[in-house]
Amino acid sequence: MTLPEKLGQMCQVDRFNFSFFPPATRHEIFTKYLIGSVLSNPYDTGASPSKRVVEVNTMQKLSLSTRLGIPLLYAIDAVHGHNTFINATIFPHNVGLGATRDPDLVKKIGAITALEVRATGIAQAFAPCVAVCRDPRWGRCYESYSEDPKVVNMMTESIMEGLQGNAPYVADFKTKLAGCAKHFVGDGGTVGGINENNTVADNATLFGIHMPPFEIAVKKGIASIMASYSSLNGVKMHANRAMITDYLKNTLKFQGFVISDWLGIDKITTPPRANYTYSIEASINAGIDMVMVPFQYIEFLEGLTKLVNGGYIPMSRIDDAVRRVLRVKFSIGLFENPLAEETLVSEFGSEAHREIAREAVRKSMVLLKNGKTNVDKVIPLQRNVKKIVVAGAHANNMGWQCGGFTLTWQGFNGTGENIGRNKAMQLPTGKTRGTTILEAIMKTVDHTTEVVYVEEPNEDMSKLHADAAYTIVVVGEAPYAETQGDSTTLSIAAPGPDTIRHTCGSGMKCVVVLVTGRPLVIEPYLDTIDALVVAWLPGTEGQGITDVLFGDHPFTGTLPRTWMKSVTQLPMNVGDKNYDPLFPFGYGIKT
Repeated sequence: MTLPEKLGQMCQVDRFNFSFFPPATRHEIFTKYLIGSVLSNPYDTGASPSKRVVEVNTMQKLSLSTRLGIPLLYAIDAVHGHNTFINATIFPHNVGLGATRDPDLVKKIGAITALEVRATGIAQAFAPCVAVCRDPRWGRCYESYSEDPKVVNMMTESIMEGLQGNAPYVADFKTKLAGCAKHFVGDGGTVGGINENNTVADNATLFGIHMPPFEIAVKKGIASIMASYSSLNGVKMHANRAMITDYLKNTLKFQGFVISDWLGIDKITTPPRANYTYSIEASINAGIDMVMVPFQYIEFLEGLTKLVNGGYIPMSRIDDAVRRVLRVKFSIGLFENPLAEETLVSEFGSEAHREIAREAVRKSMVLLKNGKTNVDKVIPLQRNVKKIVVAGAHANNMGWQCGGFTLTWQGFNGTGENIGRNKAMQLPTGKTRGTTILEAIMKTVDHTTEVVYVEEPNEDMSKLHADAAYTIVVVGEAPYAETQGDSTTLSIAAPGPDTIRHTCGSGMKCVVVLVTGRPLVIEPYLDTIDALVVAWLPGTEGQGITDVLFGDHPFTGTLPRTWMKSVTQLPMNVGDKNYDPLFPFGYGIKT
């Protein structure tokens, strides 16, 4: 291989470079610059599976037309189903799956995610996230299965078998895909739960809490591992040779490739890109094999070329990186089957897949309170009553119940039909399929039962609806992702607190359902609440919530995280010396 052929394999660019540049320029991405990998970013929403297959194959044919004909590796975020695509099956976020304690179910979810991603012609998913979140103030805590590494380890092994199969890398390329364990390492342990911050950890903490899921992923043959934006004991992980090369590659014998996060090498310096040449040198010499550029790839390739020719990055390091990338492409079957097929399009968002998602929702539900006294049980709710009230904006908002990383990076508000109308960007023009919590309630209760929906109750709520048998109050968090989700208060989003006060505090019998990616401060309202349920971020299949509320299935979920009384107690995790939670790790009332 020539040097340009090698360096092209180390570069990953965004699909938008291809889709929105003039034809001559877009072709050069593969024929001149020999780029070896493309990703869809979290705003790349709305294309039909068939259209994406055609586009992937167009790019692939350009790659195959080059001298060596090395196939392109296409990757995408698929962290709770194929979440970027409208009408895909959207599963509960990882925190909810951790509440199920059901590894067989998680394996099925991995397999369905792989099928739906492959149905769109894409060969790699940036999943699973195997972070061990130790502080719920972190804006990515819902991406973590649990604060307990034992739960994370169990789920990591299962989700990998679903995504990749049991063989090293990928067992069946047509129905499985290349996974990517992230974010290496310690992203869930940053000081104050601040995203991309520094994790201070001794060896016991590092190798007892944060490293084990990656060790399992390596043993299971994970195709790639993504470096974390965060630092470990003051050293940026994108420049941490001791962890990436010495431990991950040399000690654990990881055989896949290490990829940067989005603009990850730029953030080695403060401010980002303050010295891009240094960032390239530091990251590649640390052991990063593929760089998610994602737009300024010409500058990256020119800088990397100069560093190699100048002797600052040895050719042996380049050869190691390219060998790892090629090894994955060979082992997942890209050389034998480079072109995507439309044979799996019928699997995309199928009813069978949605039934598994519904099962995941009901198994993730955690019942924290059921009645103000032991003899005053509220759940299961009666469905054959004259009238019930459903209150709160979260009850009828598909975007809010799905959370971040759904259709767009930060999630969406409503049905998804108003995200955008830009045809060139392939943004959605119709609402995504699914069932909101309100719709699920209306489908579940008796046909004679009147269901009154009040989005934002006022102080007259109890007077207006005094004849209601009970009220279901649905409140929680608005969608967020990454740094935008960092919180110092962990409070219920407005007008949620007033919604609780105007219903539960008025003498009406009320069941509060929390739609949230983490524990929120709930103790001030607890005495007025008759029953308290955590639904996490359940995804598109809201009927899984009513399955347990109305007794068609039992509550079996248990807390994957400690539920604090106040944020002043944080960080607080099971096993800590001063452990005084509102609800302990593993708590959950069974019905």
